[in-house]
Amino acid sequence: MNPVKWSAFVEADGRVHIVEMLDGVRKIKGLGVIDAKELFSGIDIGEEVLVGQKVLTRVPLRLPEMGKGMLRRAQTISAKDAGFITSRMGIGPSDSVLEAGIGSGGLSMYIARILGSSGIHVTVEPRSEHADVALENLRRCEESWTEFPSHHHIEGTIEEVANEISAISPSYDAIILDLPEHPSAIHAVASMLNIGGRMVCYCPVTSQLENAWIACEEEGLEIEWAGELIQRQWGKASKGGVRPVNGPFGHTAFLLLAYRRE
Repeated sequence: MNPVKWSAFVEADGRVHIVEMLDGVRKIKGLGVIDAKELFSGIDIGEEVLVGQKVLTRVPLRLPEMGKGMLRRAQTISAKDAGFITSRMGIGPSDSVLEAGIGSGGLSMYIARILGSSGIHVTVEPRSEHADVALENLRRCEESWTEFPSHHHIEGTIEEVANEISAISPSYDAIILDLPEHPSAIHAVASMLNIGGRMVCYCPVTSQLENAWIACEEEGLEIEWAGELIQRQWGKASKGGVRPVNGPFGHTAFLLLAYRRE
């Protein structure tokens, strides 16, 4: 068994710390200056440890913990949208997935977890400052999970690197586009989508949704679903029972799901 490289520790309020188990004293954000390997290596899953004034419980490092403790720079695709995207695209082991506009890698981690060791995952991002954060989050996943796909990262816009994308895999079972403008990207890679494959466009505003819709139809794709997902949390009431908590209904973006039939 390989030595543990990363571990997850959760505070009472739910905050998660993802810790690299390295020798030597160093500063860890949120925990202070500690020797992580010396302090944590003897702590089993479910056991508590005191770090300064914080009581931490060691928990399994699964996808939810990775998401809560991930490094962040750009806006990430939320769990509600990521779950919908990955399930409706129907991706699984041995599939090939192209993802353009990775931000901090929130959706990338979902894809990697689903594809396992037999899949191919290609990410494209023109902004190196965002890609660096996303790739570090994916490194944590690769070093923590027993299965991880063949991952290839390409820096640039999807229109500029289409040849590099097709060189890795001539076709893809799923394509996800999280971009400021979708039409030119759709035209650049739609031909790479396998029959039975699906393309998802993540669109913060309605004009992007409409433009993506038109471009997908121009490429012979069928619009299978378009809309938004609204999330409402419930909690315990002070006098008993449960009710919706106060707050927004959780709009994040509009989603377009397109299907290649032929």
